[in-house]
Amino acid sequence: MDDELLTLRNLGKTSAQWLHATGIHSRDELHRHGPVGAYCAVRDRGFRASKALMFAIAGALEGVHWNELDPNYKQQLLEQLRERQADR
Repeated sequence: MDDELLTLRNLGKTSAQWLHATGIHSRDELHRHGPVGAYCAVRDRGFRASKALMFAIAGALEGVHWNELDPNYKQQLLEQLRERQADR
């Protein structure tokens, strides 16, 4: 079986397995959740993912290595994450 997530930049076997465990199986599903939503879903499942996963997902959706993401965009993601965690 082909795993579409493994064809995306930045996502390896473990990241893909974590995302599959949350019900995310395709680029479209990943896009619908967004980097913050997908990262939170992985964390909510009990996986000990670091914020690097959130950046890796963002890079995967942009088609770039996560280190090449615009620093302002990374800050926006961190702010969205803080807001989401504050709402819990």
